[in-house]
Amino acid sequence: MKRWIKWGAGIAGAVVLLLAGTAVVGSQMADSKSRRQVKVAVQPVAIPAAAQALERGAYLYNSRGCADCHGAAGAGREFVNDGKMRLAGPNITPGEGNVVARYTPEDWVRTVRHGVKPDGRPVFVMPSEDYNRLTDEDLGALVAYVKAMPPKMGGAAVLDLPLPVRVLYAFDVIKDAAQKIDHTLPPAKPIAEGVTAAHGAYVANMCIGCHGAGLAGGKIPGGPPDWAPAANLTPGEGSAMPRYKDAGAFVAMLRSGKRPDGTAITVMPFESLRALNDVDAQALYAYLQTVPAKPFGQR
Repeated sequence: MKRWIKWGAGIAGAVVLLLAGTAVVGSQMADSKSRRQVKVAVQPVAIPAAAQALERGAYLYNSRGCADCHGAAGAGREFVNDGKMRLAGPNITPGEGNVVARYTPEDWVRTVRHGVKPDGRPVFVMPSEDYNRLTDEDLGALVAYVKAMPPKMGGAAVLDLPLPVRVLYAFDVIKDAAQKIDHTLPPAKPIAEGVTAAHGAYVANMCIGCHGAGLAGGKIPGGPPDWAPAANLTPGEGSAMPRYKDAGAFVAMLRSGKRPDGTAITVMPFESLRALNDVDAQALYAYLQTVPAKPFGQR
């Protein structure tokens, strides 16, 4: 019996040492990964000054999730703080000392579309995979709007990650946006706005970060452990879409944050989704009727 107790204690001690070693190595690997250089070839986009372009940029900023992390005025915003993880978007107004004030047109493309900072390091939190397929016209309008924002006082980005998240990031269980993006794809071509599946596919790019490239949902990569998984938006196993019998019911959910039965949906960025205009919201529903079925969580 004593021999078994000694063996058990030895095995337990070895497991503890192994876990501790994995944590130390994983943390070091995460630091190295976050400092790696990502080479992407970018072409600048035209940054317009016309009032119509600024209006379009304001719409994109408010409806595509920018305000969720950077705040309505662009001064930065804390969007996760559960006692274990703290994340805050930086001030992106053109105030003195703000890093984006020095961004070139190429820097904006590299950061927004590819998830790579001007110095070549990857951006960890920003869901550039959602913005990679923006047309040149929309990207230019969005940048024009941000550059025209009144300067505000604000803070830098905050990336306070718990050790388990850092280890998962180190071993590529959690990927940054630069790893998820096919950087060789040419910019998307403009699509006529309308309540069509084609236009809805363009709008649906904003859903990729949480629901996955195939929109089958599952655990949101890098999210706090208490976050509910993203729903399966395909017709596959565990689909959420049968709840919405028509576009009206789907749009009502985007506006209210509630399912047709009145229960609240957590985690989804309803501040942005409420800002979607009727054409975009209905086109998104039309597109979701056409996507291939996938089992829940298949990314």
